[in-house]
Amino acid sequence: MTADDDSPDSASASSSPTRNDDGRLSPAFLATLITIPVMIIVGFITFAVLRDGTSSPLDGMAAQPGTEQACAPLMAALPTTLGSYSDKSVTGSSAKWRASNGDAVFLRCGVARPPGLAPSSRLQVVDSAQWFITDDRDNGVAYVAVDHRPYVALWLPMNSGTAPISGITALIDKHLARAPLELG
Repeated sequence: MTADDDSPDSASASSSPTRNDDGRLSPAFLATLITIPVMIIVGFITFAVLRDGTSSPLDGMAAQPGTEQACAPLMAALPTTLGSYSDKSVTGSSAKWRASNGDAVFLRCGVARPPGLAPSSRLQVVDSAQWFITDDRDNGVAYVAVDHRPYVALWLPMNSGTAPISGITALIDKHLARAPLELG
């Protein structure tokens, strides 16, 4: 054994799994260093593309029990397109329409009476229904039709136009019972 063989550098280079005998990083270690971040990025992209995207701003609204039967005629009558929104999907008492830019209109039949509805509430009258705004965000507005039963919630993205709310209002008036306002 020579003095060079006992030096800490030569011992660590030959015993390290990350370096080969000449002190360079091993090809397997380099491949691992490259593969792990790439796989993480691919995983995030795959998740973003494949996620169902069924969550909506209306999901946090409380449900009114026992409304499934009353909602069924409205849900069955929903059109495949709503203005520039198409690609309709229906799950139970909820529906979603997507636009080509990724925005979505959401509808949920059978929500509970909005807790903020009061005698001083400002209501939006669209054709034959009165709508109460429950949530106003930078990217859209949540409405609840408050003069028909069961209550129907509608999420409209900003710049969605009037076609979605007008179309839904006509269907609500046709398929759901008119009811007095229940002001808190």
